[in-house]
Amino acid sequence: MKNRKLMFLFALFVSIGMILAACGGGSDVDNGSEGDAPDYTAAIVTDEGGVDDKSFNQSAWEGLQAWGEEHDLSKGEGFDYAQSNDASDYLPNLTSLVRDDYNLVFGIGFLLEDAVSDVAGQYPDTNFAIVDTVVDAPNVASITFAEHEGSFLVGVAAAMKTESDQLGFVGGVDSDLINKFEAGFVAGAKSVNPDIEVDIQYVGDFSSADSGKLIATRMYNDGADVIYHAAGAAGNGVFAQAKDIKQNDPDRQVWVIGVDRDQYEEGEIGDHNVTLTSMVKRVDTSVQEVSNLGVNGEFPGGEIVEFGLADEGVSAAKTNEEALTDDIVTEIDNWKEQIINGDVEVPQTRDELESFESSL
Repeated sequence: MKNRKLMFLFALFVSIGMILAACGGGSDVDNGSEGDAPDYTAAIVTDEGGVDDKSFNQSAWEGLQAWGEEHDLSKGEGFDYAQSNDASDYLPNLTSLVRDDYNLVFGIGFLLEDAVSDVAGQYPDTNFAIVDTVVDAPNVASITFAEHEGSFLVGVAAAMKTESDQLGFVGGVDSDLINKFEAGFVAGAKSVNPDIEVDIQYVGDFSSADSGKLIATRMYNDGADVIYHAAGAAGNGVFAQAKDIKQNDPDRQVWVIGVDRDQYEEGEIGDHNVTLTSMVKRVDTSVQEVSNLGVNGEFPGGEIVEFGLADEGVSAAKTNEEALTDDIVTEIDNWKEQIINGDVEVPQTRDELESFESSL
């Protein structure tokens, strides 16, 4: 499969599409005249967290909604979603959207890998895209991110903010993908202070907020004051516990690091906000951008489309200006520059993390 790195330049895509249409070539898709909706439709299938998980799925849906608005489309008339409650829904949801004649169907999350692979083989004339893993098929675009790089930056923030030198990491499913978040976070924290301790626990899914809350309760009780979650809707439980603590003891310093979307709003409680930062992963922009490639007849089937730190595919949110002091922001920016320049190679696996730690 070919690799393609894309910048987030929507205006460029629109301009290219108009030029190609004017020249009468470069696309088999009818883009319509200026102001008209394109003859191209797209839909997403969520993973088990649901479309309103306030994290990964919601980000994808927001990206598709932005794409629809960009092209004067409406829900059910040009774009839509199918929500999955568990793994048994993946294949039926994908198949249903194909039969509804959507030109492009996204599988949101690595858990849909097998289902996307199966349905792509059954419907070779439909475009598919999968987020967070690779499906090697000529009609599938595989969208990947440098989650470890963004996680490194929020690890730096956590290490500089902690007063106890104890951090927590709550993952969803213990998998190669979520291990990237884990490894990057630990590496970033220990690059600031090698003596920091990180308690690492996994929920087992991306939907059980109650389990996420229970894990966070134990971590905060054991002394952690900053917890990074990469657990989808299960991470809502981490926010719930931090806010419960803050409500009962406003002077206690407890923080959450969000994931995928900027989860600043999830941390609001009265005059306080427990969201230190978020590892923003532009699933929204990737969905919008790949959909625009489809509109322009340039759908990257059979390719891996990569979004990284250099093109803002991942980043550390700086919304909480009160919590992220100038020295923390400066340190984040310094490490970001080193990573982009290649001076720091961020580990992606536990084995790579072990080697990284031994070099500190």
